[in-house]
Amino acid sequence: MAWPVLVFDIESIPDVAGLRALRGSAPGDTDEQVYAAWLAERKEKGQSDFMPLHLQRVLVISCVFRSAEGLQIHSFVDREPEGVSQEGKVIQTFFRTIEKKVPQLVSWNGGGFDLPVLHYRGLRHGVEASKYWDMGEDDRDFKWNNYIGRYHMRHLDLMDLLAMYSPKNNAPLDAMAKLCGFPGKLGMDGSQVYAQYLAGQTDEIRRYCETDVMNTYLLYCRFQQMRGGFTPPEYEREIAFVKETLAGLAPNEAHWQEYLAAWPA
Repeated sequence: MAWPVLVFDIESIPDVAGLRALRGSAPGDTDEQVYAAWLAERKEKGQSDFMPLHLQRVLVISCVFRSAEGLQIHSFVDREPEGVSQEGKVIQTFFRTIEKKVPQLVSWNGGGFDLPVLHYRGLRHGVEASKYWDMGEDDRDFKWNNYIGRYHMRHLDLMDLLAMYSPKNNAPLDAMAKLCGFPGKLGMDGSQVYAQYLAGQTDEIRRYCETDVMNTYLLYCRFQQMRGGFTPPEYEREIAFVKETLAGLAPNEAHWQEYLAAWPA
């Protein structure tokens, strides 16, 4: 398997400030009132309460970075110092990592959700990502294998590929992780993120995102075994290495203790 590999996942919340601007809400309306009015309007029209992608404010980007030097787990988090969103800085830092490392990107539904959100929000904040957007203009190798092409491997949306690029065939990350013998989701799902954010539980959201991205990395390893990128012994060694790495993190991060405890023997 070729390294480096960067597996990523995002967690987002409704951009109520953006919603307020687009709806022309009264200055005296609270965020709760603005959001509630939008939800009521959607319900009245029989529409989904899922916020459009351009109004998904990025709160956390979690990454598993695997290279010849080892395996790292890191999250870029908007901790809102002094109540001011740092979303643009979070997104810029993520894309700067891609510019520096030029890794293979791996996601689960990244083409359907994570990357479009990052595109819209990055555009809003003036983020720069020239290597990411290169489709052969600067590097000829990127003409045939770039981050943007759906059927290219420089960004591998594992869910999309396994579904043969047909949304009706999509499978949930949690289900596939558990079916393959991995822990799957622990303690939270995406529908609970905004409530957790309002309760001040940003670190809990970060931990949830990190376990999701680890599930994605493990499924990517299983996929590499299936396609011949790992021999069976190499795959077993990589899984053992992941467990060893998480065990080293567990004393300081309780979610990795829980994750390892939930991993079937």
